[in-house]
Amino acid sequence: MRFPPSFLDEIRARLPVSEVVGKRVQLKKQGREWRGLSPFNAEKTPSFYVNDQKGFYHCFSSGKHGDQFDFLMEVEGLPFPEAVERLASMAGVPMPVQSREEEVRESRRKSLHEVMELATKYFEATLQGRGGAKGRGYLADRSLGPATQARFRLGYALPERFALKEALGARGVSVEDMIETGLLITAEDVAIPYDRFRDRVMFPITDLRGRVVAFGGRALEKEVSAKYLNSPETSLFHKGSLLYNGFNARAAAHKGAPVIAVEGYVDVIALVEAGFAGAVAPLGTALTEDQLGLLWKMAPEPLLLFDGDKAGRRAAYRALDLALPHLKPGVSLSFGTLPDGQDPDDLVRVGGREAVDAVLAQARPLADVLWAREMESASVDTPERRAALEARIGEIIRVIADETVRKHYRNELMERFRRLFAPVVVQGGVSRREGGGNFSNRFSGRGGRRPAGPREMMSGTAGEGMRRSALVRGAAAEIPRNEALLLFAAMNHPFLLDQFAEELCDLPFQNKEAAQLRRALLDAHTAGAEDAQAMAGWLEAAGFAPLAARLAQVAVARHDWPVFADAGRADVELWWHQRMVLHRRSRALSKDLKEAEKRLAEEPTEMNWARFLDIQRQLAALDGTEALVEGFGAASGRPGRSM
Repeated sequence: MRFPPSFLDEIRARLPVSEVVGKRVQLKKQGREWRGLSPFNAEKTPSFYVNDQKGFYHCFSSGKHGDQFDFLMEVEGLPFPEAVERLASMAGVPMPVQSREEEVRESRRKSLHEVMELATKYFEATLQGRGGAKGRGYLADRSLGPATQARFRLGYALPERFALKEALGARGVSVEDMIETGLLITAEDVAIPYDRFRDRVMFPITDLRGRVVAFGGRALEKEVSAKYLNSPETSLFHKGSLLYNGFNARAAAHKGAPVIAVEGYVDVIALVEAGFAGAVAPLGTALTEDQLGLLWKMAPEPLLLFDGDKAGRRAAYRALDLALPHLKPGVSLSFGTLPDGQDPDDLVRVGGREAVDAVLAQARPLADVLWAREMESASVDTPERRAALEARIGEIIRVIADETVRKHYRNELMERFRRLFAPVVVQGGVSRREGGGNFSNRFSGRGGRRPAGPREMMSGTAGEGMRRSALVRGAAAEIPRNEALLLFAAMNHPFLLDQFAEELCDLPFQNKEAAQLRRALLDAHTAGAEDAQAMAGWLEAAGFAPLAARLAQVAVARHDWPVFADAGRADVELWWHQRMVLHRRSRALSKDLKEAEKRLAEEPTEMNWARFLDIQRQLAALDGTEALVEGFGAASGRPGRSM
C-alpha cells in the first residue's frame, strides 16, 4: 500500500534515527552526533555516524546512508512496507485506515494464511506419526534427519483422497477455503473435491514474511506422472514471484552469506545444512524475471549453481539471457558448474562443505559464460561466418540497457573476438598472438612459415615451453609475486595484522615458504611485534632473515611503493584490500588455467586454444592492476589518483 508522507514524517518525529540504530549498534555521543562501529563492515575504528537533527545515518566504511526506514531495510532485509509497519509499531503510530474493500481483502488473506498454517502443522504431525514412516524413510535416505525435518517444517501427505480435507474440516476450515488455498482439487467433472497432495513428502513454501503460502510435494511412488507437484496459483501464491527458502536466505544474505540459486528443494536444504544459509531455488520452473529481481535484492552478484550436463547448461543460458537486459554497474550473476552426474545434494553428501567450496571457487562471471555459449555453436572457418559471429555479438550487446555496462561488454567481447582470430606465432618456445589473420589461415605474410596450431602447441618444443611456463607450474620453488608483496607489506606495516590477521590466515598460498613466513608473522604479531623494527628483529631471531631479504628484492619501489615502510597508512590499507582481491582472482584463474590446459591436451580445438590464451592474458593483466581510488597516494605524499 502507499503511505501518506505525513504518516511517515510522524514516525520519523517520534522515533529518532539513533533510537532505531541503537538497537543494533552501540552508539556514543560525540558533539551533536552519535558514533559507533559500522553494522555493515567489520572494523575497529568507528566510522558510522548518526545525526538526529538531520535525520540520517552515514557509514563512511561502506558508503551507506539513509533514514530510519533505510536502516531497517538494510540490516534486516525487509521490504519497505514491512519496515514501515515495524517502525510504526515501535513509535506507537497507528497504521493508516484502509478502505473497506482493502480491509476485507486483508482479513480474507489472514484467514487463508491461518488455513495454510493449520495444513503445515497437520503434514508435520503426520510425518512424525505412525502413518509417516514411508516419508521418514525417504528423508533418511537423503540424510535429512529429525532436526532438519523440524527446521524446514517438512511433512507427509497420506495416500487417502480425503485425509487432509477431513482433518481440516474437523478444525472448522471450510471446503471453499481449502479450494482457494489449492489444498483440494475441484473441477466441473469432479463431484466431490479431494486432496491435491497424496502420498508425498511435503515442503512448505513461504512468502518473504515467513508465512506458508504453498507446498511442494515429492511423490514416493515411481509410477506417479509428476515427481514434484506444487500448489496452483492462488491469491496467496504466485510461483514466479517467490523463491524456496527466500525468507531465511534474505536474512542470511544480510549477514554476509553468499546467495546461491539451485534447482530443487532438497538441494537447498542440503546446502543450508552444509553451512550455506543463502541457498534458494525457483519453484518448479525456470528462473523468472521476478525471481531474478529477488536474488539481486539479496546480493549484487548471486551465484547460479547448475548441473554440468546439457540440461544444466541450457538452464544457465536461459538465466543469462534473462539477466542481460537488467545488468547494472556492480550488478550481475556468476555461474557455478557441478561435476557431471551430481546435484548439490549429492555433492554435500559425498564431499561436505569442502566439496561445495571447491565448486564455488571455480564460479565464472557472466561474461565468460556468455562467450563460452557463443563459441559452442560458432562456425568461423570462412570470413562470412566470422562476420556472422561478430554481428551476433553486437546483437547481444545491444540488449544491455545500462550504457556503461553495455560499453564495457562491447570492449570485452570484441577484444576476445579479435584475439580469437589473431594468428599464433612461436618465438623461443613461447607462444603469442598477433593482430590480423585467423585460425584457418596460419600463415603470416606471403611465403611465411606456418605458426603452430593448438595440436602442435601441445607437443614438441612449443608444448614443452608451455608446460614449463610459470603460469602452468603452479606451486614452485619461486614465491609468487603477489604472495611475496602481501607478506612484505605485513612485515613493514604490522598494523595490518591488527585488522586482517584472520583474513591473511585464511588466504590460500601456493608456496610452502610463503605459508611458513605467514605463520611466523602472525606469531610475531601475537608476541607483541607492533612495528617494522620489532617485526624484523623477531623474524631474524626465528631464522627468516634470508627469506625476508628475498621478498624485499621482489618489491619494486616505483610500482610497489605501498609495501615499503614510508607509505601512509590509508594508502597501505587501500592497496592491501585490492591485492587481497587480486590474489583470490589469481588463484581462481590459475585453477582455470590448469583445467584449460587439460582440456586442450584432451581436445586441441581452436576454441580450447583460445580459452587457454585468454586465461593467460587475464593472469598477466592482474599483476599490472593498480589501485584507482579517489585520493590514492595522498597519504604518502604522492599525487592523489582519481577514478
